[in-house]
Amino acid sequence: MANKDYYASLGLEKGASDEEIKKAFRKLAIKYHPDKNQGNKEAEDKFKEINEAYQVLSDPEKKARYDQFGTADFDGSGFGSGGFGGFDFSDMGGFGDIFDSFFGGGGSRRRNGPQRGADLEYTINLTFEEAVFGVEKEISINRSETCDSCSGSGAKAGTSAKTCPTCNGQGQVRVQRQTPLGSFVSTSTCTTCGGSGKVIEEPCTTCKGKGNVRKNRKINVNIPAGVDTGNVMPLRGQGDHGANNGPAGDLYVRINVAPSKKFTRKGNDIYIDTHISMGKATLGTEITVATVDGDVKYTIPAGTQSGTLFRLKGKGVPKVNSSGRGDQYVKVIVDIPKSLNEKQKDALKAFMEACGENVGEGTPHKKGLKDLFK
Repeated sequence: MANKDYYASLGLEKGASDEEIKKAFRKLAIKYHPDKNQGNKEAEDKFKEINEAYQVLSDPEKKARYDQFGTADFDGSGFGSGGFGGFDFSDMGGFGDIFDSFFGGGGSRRRNGPQRGADLEYTINLTFEEAVFGVEKEISINRSETCDSCSGSGAKAGTSAKTCPTCNGQGQVRVQRQTPLGSFVSTSTCTTCGGSGKVIEEPCTTCKGKGNVRKNRKINVNIPAGVDTGNVMPLRGQGDHGANNGPAGDLYVRINVAPSKKFTRKGNDIYIDTHISMGKATLGTEITVATVDGDVKYTIPAGTQSGTLFRLKGKGVPKVNSSGRGDQYVKVIVDIPKSLNEKQKDALKAFMEACGENVGEGTPHKKGLKDLFK
């Protein structure tokens, strides 16, 4: 590969930093690694290309000479004709973590250390009033807890787990593979202990060697005033217990609020409709308005039009973990009678005449029998 652009092989511009070179190589090595692309000649050639480029650009002396002369064939031997020798990716400053995903060792080196428990979720249903004022609820959950019989060790009482003889407690073993590109050494999960680094000869009869058991727990949850559908309450440490003395996960309580038959909620504000007659809207009146705190009196001014909104300050939903509250809005709907008796008609006509209106204008013509047969 003499006179080839190694920077281009790694997708970089000339003069890229050491960190940029290392990052680019890691990314491409994962993509084109032979263990991930078995039988793919194109991927094999690409992996050879990026590996050769990295061998030059990661070496300060070779990189300096390459940048100066534009060739990697400094001593006449070149790099393209042979294999790669033996590369131990488990010792390449973090590359072992990358190739663990191919070789089955991902995360195994941490299995014998403390592990945080899983998070859990629970949906709680509330009435409209419970959400507005807050409530205490008892919920029941199933979670994984540390086995009391073995204190989480997984070993029968009076016994203890032994260090795995295969991996010497590391949870991993080194695996060497021969490929067309050379010899590669990687880490792999120990099959004897499953990555835990320990072997249990006499499992606990309660948890069957797992170190944890499933239990049903009842938990009291204090729901604050003002919550709404979609809100999530985190209860720290109420999830699954951790392994190897690791911390417990969290429990996330999701809120679901049933709608009210009387009120409509929008954020922290409440809306309600109230109906009044045409006469009361014209002359003004005092009405009784239902609120979440109980009925209140409210004066409707004369001449109120249908659809008018009146605000009752501070009668809405409390703001979560705050002393403030939203407002309540009362929408007045003026009812127009669909039918009138003669006395009501005469009174309405008299009112219209007193207002200077022509009673006959706009009055539909009543068809007689003769009109129907025309």
